[in-house]
Amino acid sequence: MPSIQLEKLKALRARTFRLSPHPRVMTPEGAVKFVDERGFVYFWPIKGILLPTLWVSVAGDRPVPSEHDDSGNITWDWKDKSLGRKIWYYAKILRRKATFISLEVAPYFYALSENYGSPEDDYLLAYEEGRLTQAARQIYETLLDKGSLDTISLRKEAHLQNAKESVFNRALEDLQMDFKIMPIGIAEAGAWKYAFRYEITARHMPELAEKSRLIGEAQARQKLVGLYFASVGAAQVRDVTKLFGWPPELARRTVSHLVQAGALQDGLSYPQMAGEWVALPELVD
Repeated sequence: MPSIQLEKLKALRARTFRLSPHPRVMTPEGAVKFVDERGFVYFWPIKGILLPTLWVSVAGDRPVPSEHDDSGNITWDWKDKSLGRKIWYYAKILRRKATFISLEVAPYFYALSENYGSPEDDYLLAYEEGRLTQAARQIYETLLDKGSLDTISLRKEAHLQNAKESVFNRALEDLQMDFKIMPIGIAEAGAWKYAFRYEITARHMPELAEKSRLIGEAQARQKLVGLYFASVGAAQVRDVTKLFGWPPELARRTVSHLVQAGALQDGLSYPQMAGEWVALPELVD
């Protein structure tokens, strides 16, 4: 069985994750360039998921500290100031975690969402089919009717003051994951004087729907998986399923298409790791 070359894999990840000896991201402009290069990254490291992050690209490969004065926390300021500027797409997307997506790649994600071109009707279909909770419907209808609102005002206007915090937050995440709403700013609201301001995605970024119409689902999946492997170098099919939340068969089919196209190589061994692996051809012995 062909084997993955660990030294080549390590060198690739040092470059894609911006680990030493490669230069770290130092400026907001550099952060945008980093996201554009990778296509999509997490805000900070997520346990059990291998993916480049803005935090590591700035602060190095170390845990996110609790101290507010840590130099790496400049990423929070960059993120907050970027909201609404359309320099990237930011929301809780992959596994309900904070994700940055380049503007070029965002339409491929949108093409896989349950949005079909009518913001006023799509959510109702999702609700009727049981794919949208009552709380999510109330939040979406409130934004549709009132325009952008901060989370404090949104909860009140959506009549969810008595709902559990977990129910409200889960509904916000559900709507973000399906590209129905997105944060577009920060408001000085609530006890902490800090609250996200949300808006309907199709209203804030109508170009997403327009661009996604030209992208088929299979094409979108292959694009995203190709970018994923370009960042991590090697993975198992189950890692694809875990990251994107797709059914295992769809993940396997997508990887198979990329293998047939010569973009990936499967049937590989990973030294001291179990199972069958998939990798970029240039990493194979």
